[in-house]
Amino acid sequence: MKIFSSEITPYKHYINRRKFIKSSLAAGLVLGTSTTIQANHSSNQNIYANQVDENDSLNSFEEITTYNNFYEFGMGKTDPSENSSNFNPKPWSINLEGLINNPQVLDLENLLQKIAIEDRVYRLRCVEAWSMVIPWQGFPLSELIKIADPLSSAKFIQFVTVFRPDEMPGQKRRLLPWPYVEGLRMDEAMHPLTILSTGLYGHDLLNQSGAPLRLVVPWKYGFKSIKSISSIRFVDKQPEATWSMLAPSEYGFYSNVNNFVDHPRWSQGTERRIGEFKRRKTLMFNGYEEEVSHLYSGMDLRKYY
Repeated sequence: MKIFSSEITPYKHYINRRKFIKSSLAAGLVLGTSTTIQANHSSNQNIYANQVDENDSLNSFEEITTYNNFYEFGMGKTDPSENSSNFNPKPWSINLEGLINNPQVLDLENLLQKIAIEDRVYRLRCVEAWSMVIPWQGFPLSELIKIADPLSSAKFIQFVTVFRPDEMPGQKRRLLPWPYVEGLRMDEAMHPLTILSTGLYGHDLLNQSGAPLRLVVPWKYGFKSIKSISSIRFVDKQPEATWSMLAPSEYGFYSNVNNFVDHPRWSQGTERRIGEFKRRKTLMFNGYEEEVSHLYSGMDLRKYY
């Protein structure tokens, strides 16, 4: 699906139409956490997580959707937008499996009908060596975890990208071991800032952005944000993750933004915000230190990078 620039709501109108409420993390994400995922539809009940600094402006829709890492469609930053037109994200199902009480295959369309996606917009920073500020739409991953009802032995979650080489030309090449996999510790997955995104800027996710469902963990580097998720597995041991399998000396399992630990081949002390010329100082946990640092209390974050 192609969306033309004329169809995209300009930034200033988007902000005016959707009132961003400056509130605490708890207030911003408190609704819709029952095991049946029943959304609250009371009047004017729009909930937003405005978790960025006041001097952070949203990147444009064009910037967000034409500068991507999605190796299933190629290694270049423009490859995903140029090579993903044959990918079909509808219909879609997600397989919940592993150490859970309710293993099942969920139809995404039926699931999303029960969730007020339009009521929750997460204005979050996302960073790799470059960064953007994106108005993700979606819901906390914890809601899906509650449906799965994990056993006490489930300590980690592994996510798996769909494997469709006929629709994803990058999967026909041995760039990576396919399908792409990622993982989180259970407490990371349950954190309210960890979301499953289904859209941005008021539109469903485009193919190049990870349609129809992708993970967003804003205090980690972007390669942890696995796209086009087809399976979610609950396991008792740290699961395999593509980049930490492929290059463990460069990409640790946790992959938290730590500006004090350089990548072996480049500094992580600064980042390039797309749309800006001057580089910015990288913030610990990408600026979410107050919200997430307790998850890693007592851990050596130089060792567990």
